[in-house]
Amino acid sequence: MIGEFNIYILFTGIAIFFARIVDVSLGTLRTISIVHGRKRLAFWLGFCEIIIWLTVISTVIHMIQEVPILGIFYAFGFAAGNMVGIKVENWLALGCINLRVICRKNHQEMTKAIREAGYAVTAFHGEGMSGPVVELYIACRRRNLKELLETVHKIEPDVFYTTEHIASVNKVYGPIFQPVTGWRSILKKK
Repeated sequence: MIGEFNIYILFTGIAIFFARIVDVSLGTLRTISIVHGRKRLAFWLGFCEIIIWLTVISTVIHMIQEVPILGIFYAFGFAAGNMVGIKVENWLALGCINLRVICRKNHQEMTKAIREAGYAVTAFHGEGMSGPVVELYIACRRRNLKELLETVHKIEPDVFYTTEHIASVNKVYGPIFQPVTGWRSILKKK
């Protein structure tokens, strides 16, 4: 089998590897779209995913007995596709989350700063292990989490926080104006 390894088999293996990365990444995004209730997006992602998968699997099935190394390319493509899909989903940051911040000291200053940034905050008074605490409850878009946490950590660097994914929400407050970034900034230039 190794003696039969040639440039055609190498290119076929590389094509299978990259096609699997694309199809598994689409599958990851499709699954997350289903969880978020994005039916149309999930439909089209699933459609594209299966078209690629059928093409790849038909190639591999017909050649696997003669060229078993293609199975290795297939498996590595699947594994890499999971990682790429997760990276792409993190980059897109679809959906909303609940951010819960537990403050011991500066809850009023933090609440004011978060509201001035355009977010809605609900404060709950409670008792922690070391005494009184205030829990700040903020529903926000995932793509705004980093900015929100920077605001929180400027005021109280050692603050404790958790995040939870939200399946559905009727209203999310956020900054009124967000600077245009990425490919949209290119289109905005005149």
